Amino acid sequence: MTPDASDALVHDPKGGMPRLLEIMRRLRDPQTGCPWDVEQTFATIAPYTIEEAYEVADAIEREAWDELKGELGDLLFQSVFHAQMAAERGLFTFDDVADTIADKMLARHPHVFGDASNAKSAEQQVQDWETIKAEERAAKAETGVLDGVARGLPALTRAVKLQKRAARVGFDWPSTDEVLDKVVEEAQELREATDPDHAAEEFGDLMFVMANLARHMDIDPEEALRAANAKFTRRFSAVESALARQGRHPEDSDLAEMDGLWDAAKAEEKARG
Repeated sequence: MTPDASDALVHDPKGGMPRLLEIMRRLRDPQTGCPWDVEQTFATIAPYTIEEAYEVADAIEREAWDELKGELGDLLFQSVFHAQMAAERGLFTFDDVADTIADKMLARHPHVFGDASNAKSAEQQVQDWETIKAEERAAKAETGVLDGVARGLPALTRAVKLQKRAARVGFDWPSTDEVLDKVVEEAQELREATDPDHAAEEFGDLMFVMANLARHMDIDPEEALRAANAKFTRRFSAVESALARQGRHPEDSDLAEMDGLWDAAKAEEKARG
């Protein structure tokens, strides 16, 4: 692409994906690009990719639809960034990324794009999806039950995925009651921990069992914790507001008073339904 054509594309507000790809290429140009972008690697960009995915989820949870467009753009830019770095190393291009996911969707939806019957329930199609994914893992020589569960997933999400895989081959508690008993057992072991390393290990065991309990109760633990975070933020903000009406700040109060204000905020929430 000539410099004039490149400039025209970069400044075309309707340039779409070609415009974004060219902007990324220009940002990574070793001579004329942005120094920060040029020095980045797959490893340094990965945390931003995870962060942008969470910001997409946050916008959806808040139903902030005007923000969602921008957050999806930020996430798309992460894919473009990784693809540009890969292209520079001769690994693959953005088109390869798009073609790979398109091929995967075709393979995983034979009931839409192939000859398989579409007269199945959503549950049956999920089972078919899992069968196809198992075949894909086998083709990649991922023969272990737990192979292929991404290490970079949030810990609670990865715990649930590991437990689901194990449950498919019968390694699972038969009911929620047994899991609750295990929660009590692990909590007691945490209470009896004798040093920081032991406490950290027992805490991890307790969290792992709590993730299993969430799975048995059909609860998304990440979503449940996000809701708890939001509730804590909301109620603590109410405590701050109550103190501010008196011209005070939390550091001017004490635990007993703030507990009372917390209980008042909680009662007010329940009264509102």
